[in-house]
Amino acid sequence: MRQAGPFKVFVMRATRASCMGCAAIIWLMAVAIPVQGGEWSGFTSLEYQGFFHPPLLPVQYRSYSSVVLQPEYYHLIEGTKDSFTFVPFVRADQHDPARSHADIRELTWLKVGEGYEWRLGIRKVFWGVAESQHLVDIINQTDLVEDIDTEDKLGQPMINFALMRDWGTLNAFILPGFRERTFPGTAGRLRSQPPVDTDHASYESPRERQHVDYALRWNRSVAGWDIGLSQFYGTSREPRLLPSLDSQGALVLIPRYDLIHQTGLDAQLTQGNWLWKLEAIRRSGQGQTFSALTGGFEYTFTGVFNTAMDLGLITEYLYDDRGTAAPTPFQDDVMTGLRLTLNDAPSSELLLGIINDRRTRAGMFNLEASRRLGRQYKLSLEARLFNGAPPTDPLFAWRRDDYLQLTLARYF
Repeated sequence: MRQAGPFKVFVMRATRASCMGCAAIIWLMAVAIPVQGGEWSGFTSLEYQGFFHPPLLPVQYRSYSSVVLQPEYYHLIEGTKDSFTFVPFVRADQHDPARSHADIRELTWLKVGEGYEWRLGIRKVFWGVAESQHLVDIINQTDLVEDIDTEDKLGQPMINFALMRDWGTLNAFILPGFRERTFPGTAGRLRSQPPVDTDHASYESPRERQHVDYALRWNRSVAGWDIGLSQFYGTSREPRLLPSLDSQGALVLIPRYDLIHQTGLDAQLTQGNWLWKLEAIRRSGQGQTFSALTGGFEYTFTGVFNTAMDLGLITEYLYDDRGTAAPTPFQDDVMTGLRLTLNDAPSSELLLGIINDRRTRAGMFNLEASRRLGRQYKLSLEARLFNGAPPTDPLFAWRRDDYLQLTLARYF
């Protein structure tokens, strides 16, 4: 009997945890499409996190180092427009076992037809236009051990059909196999206090992680507008964290994943140097029905100081009508920031943002900067500072977690 190769064994093991129903489909894809003959790219990186203050708990550390590997394989099927993409991800962290993890970000077969596309497998889908938070982005689960900005996502098993017409693009999604949110472990920094017990997560659906979710999105670009309307039904990617006691009697937070309906709107208007942005949602099923929005603008000064540099000024308002009952710290906040793009050969960029709570005056400072070093390397810097959060604010748990992060990545 023919023995399965290492690639196929890895595919089966990785998908079994996230979607037993998709395992057979992914196996057939791996058998049908050869690994040779495509294109490999990706990156590997070294990361260092240094914290300015001693930790609150003795099990935590002052600094953390980790290594990341994310290759990407792309294969265009001969004689067609169809393609196959495989993007695995692995991180090994020095101190936090919960941050040492592996995932399949993408394992997708794309079928291109006349005015339509089919995508089958595991992939990432991004929706949104705002800078400070993406309310409408609901397809993929947040990989919170990677970064607290919620930009990093786990791969989601899906069947996606896209219909392209003059009136816009309509995307329909069937999402089998729910992915639970990742959280830092007890030895990790930037975690909740008390910690999250991911081993005892609860679900509203009796099918738990096997519940099938559905989503529909229409989007169109016309006369400077980019507009998207979306509808989602399924297990919420954002769990409620309920206090409980573990087997030792210690206080922990248990994730509770509810079934929700969410309607979303994202819109962006381009007018010369102005970008006007809005994201708004209305969600039911997770306690009381609520609405939330993030909206604002970005204005870009081009060629500042008679140079090639561009300077963008950003202002956004973050609102959640649940007020202080919301699990997010951003219920009535203002974000101000600037984006500096040098437009030089090394692609040097800097993004600075400050989010302030209008009621408590609590603030969060964010700095992101990057620059290429030669043709294959990229150096990135990230800093976050937390100030003035009262004990009732979710940011209070991070009051000692101001940090600086340096990342050196090599692309291949």
